Amino acid sequence: MVRVALVTCADGPDVAEDRDLPVLVRALNEAGAEASAEVWDDAGVDWARFDLAVIRSTWDYSWRAAEFTAWAERCGALTRLANPADVVRWNTDKRYLADLAAAGVPVVETRYLAPGDAADLPDDHEFVVKPASGAGARFAARYTPEEHDTAVRHVRRMHDEGFTAMVQPYVRAIDSGGERALQFFGGKLLHACRKGPVLAPGTPYDQRKTAHPGLTDWTATADELAVAEAALSAVPGAPELLYARVDLVDGDDGRPRVMELELVEPNLFLWLHPGSLPVVAERIIEAAGR
Repeated sequence: MVRVALVTCADGPDVAEDRDLPVLVRALNEAGAEASAEVWDDAGVDWARFDLAVIRSTWDYSWRAAEFTAWAERCGALTRLANPADVVRWNTDKRYLADLAAAGVPVVETRYLAPGDAADLPDDHEFVVKPASGAGARFAARYTPEEHDTAVRHVRRMHDEGFTAMVQPYVRAIDSGGERALQFFGGKLLHACRKGPVLAPGTPYDQRKTAHPGLTDWTATADELAVAEAALSAVPGAPELLYARVDLVDGDDGRPRVMELELVEPNLFLWLHPGSLPVVAERIIEAAGR
């Protein structure tokens, strides 16, 4: 019997509920594993007793990125961690988009403003400001050129807290076509979803956002699948990835571009795709038994 830890975080006012977690624990146990949900920063957890630790909903990590990546290194030294600690370290910093772009993957155009950099913001188009370490649209907002001063204060607030800011053009196609999330598990496409725009005009950056509004089932197109697979192939070191989610939007040319590549704790939306549950359970047990 393999022992599996599904890694989550402690409950809190700013932490979303993981609807899939109890269902996946039950499915794994019913399939013959010994599975449990474990909190990543619980000092009482003996990670060495597990054959595999699968990061699932550590959704408080983004403001504690250094602490979280240090935990991943420790956990990965004690048991097999999915995804591996080096992937966690690379993917918790959204400057990975520059690595993907350098590898020829179409991504949303992005500039990075580190602490100490001037708040050089667009003056001729709508844009988005968000932290390079963030999840669930935390500290993200969209601005028009007329809101320049407010956006500058946003950047300075992030710099004061030690965060690098990302500046991207607001992708207008999100308003009509939404984002498409392609989920991979065990190296194969599992299912896909479509979600609506997250950032409404005028919403303050420090207001809590609905991370996945209007979520519906989606059938990935050939172009979307090709871009997603190109992004996965460009991950440094070609690591074995148990899971991945590639979020895509359409550029001005109508072709898909990577908005985010989620390799740490992507929501799999199994509640929307119950048919994927046994596949996920089977592939986790296979990975734990290697």
